[in-house]
This record gives sequence, C-alpha cells and structure tokens, in this order.
Amino acid sequence: QVQLVESGGGLVQTGGSLRLSCAASGPAFFSYVMGWFRQAPEKEREFVAAIRWRDGSTNYADSVKARFTISTDTAKNTHYLQMSSLEPEDTAVYYCAAVSTMVRPSEFGKIIWDFWGQGTQVTVSS
Repeated sequence: QVQLVESGGGLVQTGGSLRLSCAASGPAFFSYVMGWFRQAPEKEREFVAAIRWRDGSTNYADSVKARFTISTDTAKNTHYLQMSSLEPEDTAVYYCAAVSTMVRPSEFGKIIWDFWGQGTQVTVSS
C-alpha cells in the first residue's frame, strides 16, 4: 500500500512561486509514475504533471507547461512540483498521486491513478 503526504501549499501573490512536496512510503517505486492533479472550486479534478520514477520522463498539462516543473528525489522517496509565475487561475487544492504503469508519458494524464494524497491548498491572490 502506497501512502502519500503533501506539503508546501499556501497563499502567494500573482507572479510568485511555491514548491509542493509529496513524500511517499510503501513498496519500491521503480515501476511507478508520480503525479500532481488539482481541483478548483466547482471544477473537476485535472491533471497537472507527472514523472516516471525509473527514468525521469515527464508530461505536463498545457496550462502549466514552462511554468511548473516536476522532479523526484529518489533518496528521499519524494517528488516535487515547483510552480512559478503563478496566476489566480492556478488556485486549487493540489493532490499528489501514484500509479504503477508502463504507459508512455503522453498517456500519464489519461490513465486511472491508484493512490492519492490528502491534498494541499494553493491560493494565488491577484
């Protein structure tokens, strides 16, 4: 069983930066993809970014490409989402997630994810 714990959310002004962390515990993560999703009020949860633990291959939603960066620290079993140039539209609860899969990076946002964190609030003020 995989357990995920997010941290790093908060309040930031437009144009600011935040880094979210997701600490994972459980089995060896060699075959896993680790990701981030978000859900804004009255909107459906959406894919943000994901990274394959084994080789570092990534995929991003178009709305965050060039502003957000996902990364891993395998020694700490932790993955991160560095968010820059934040906009009010980025305000949401951010969830980290994990799934054991071998799909191509282009498919990361389209598959069913098995494990989820509790979520952390990110608020961007205008």
